[in-house]
Amino acid sequence: MTAADTTTAPPDQADRVILTKDHQTHIARITICNPAKKNAMAPEDCDLMGRYLDDIAEDDAIKVVLVRGEGGVFTTGVDLNRAYGWYATPGDDRRPSQRRRLAVDRRGQRMFHEFIGFPKATIVQVESYALGLGLELALAADLAVVSRQAKLGMPAARFLGPVLGNVALFMHRLGPVVARDLMLTGRMATGAEFESARLFTRFVDEADVAAETEALAAQVAKMPADGLAIAKEAYRLVEASSTLGLEETTAYLFHSYGTNLRFEPDEFNFVKERSESGTTEAFRKRDEHYGEGSRQ
Repeated sequence: MTAADTTTAPPDQADRVILTKDHQTHIARITICNPAKKNAMAPEDCDLMGRYLDDIAEDDAIKVVLVRGEGGVFTTGVDLNRAYGWYATPGDDRRPSQRRRLAVDRRGQRMFHEFIGFPKATIVQVESYALGLGLELALAADLAVVSRQAKLGMPAARFLGPVLGNVALFMHRLGPVVARDLMLTGRMATGAEFESARLFTRFVDEADVAAETEALAAQVAKMPADGLAIAKEAYRLVEASSTLGLEETTAYLFHSYGTNLRFEPDEFNFVKERSESGTTEAFRKRDEHYGEGSRQ
């Protein structure tokens, strides 16, 4: 067995999500690689990450999985140029049915649900941005190293409503005060805002995040493999008896309902604006509507 084994993606995704496994150090790394869009992810990228996680779960030589982004950016979340085709039924031009939405969201939430209860230790490296699904991954991980300068939040709440994302996870990890703040305003917070409450494992300046994350992964990888696996099951079972026990069902139900809104005349409709004016102009109008301009 070589010191570093690499598993490649299908040809059309080979450059967007990459898995490497180092069996000597017992660390696997999943890297999101879409720098032109600040590592935004399409649905098939999430599916591929889920398959990579399945592969890692079955690999006895791996103790730790580290999730990171290429080029000093974790991820800005979903690629909005792809988001609005999620629910389309091939060959059917009608508005997607609610049953179609539920089926798609149930499948789409699988990777996030599995990541919460993943049998290996999980670490997320948060640099620059952790928005949308990036914030969910950071909250779902066992450990997260967060840049004090990074921006975290669910800005999609400003155009798809403040129920997006895994509400049970947000309430459990962030607490009701912080969760409501981020969701009901849609603002982006800096990593430094979470430091005094120790809502993440390590807080360092942006330039030190990668090195701190690697050091943390190496430290965890020295633990006995069976001990880690048993601990993960213990944590999962205890959390299942708390608010987080509702996570699997509420995540896809609320996402499905929350993406099917009626907008009133004085409310900002991102989907409509994007269709009529394009994504860049829709973002400008969103900021204008919320009265913040370039300030988040």
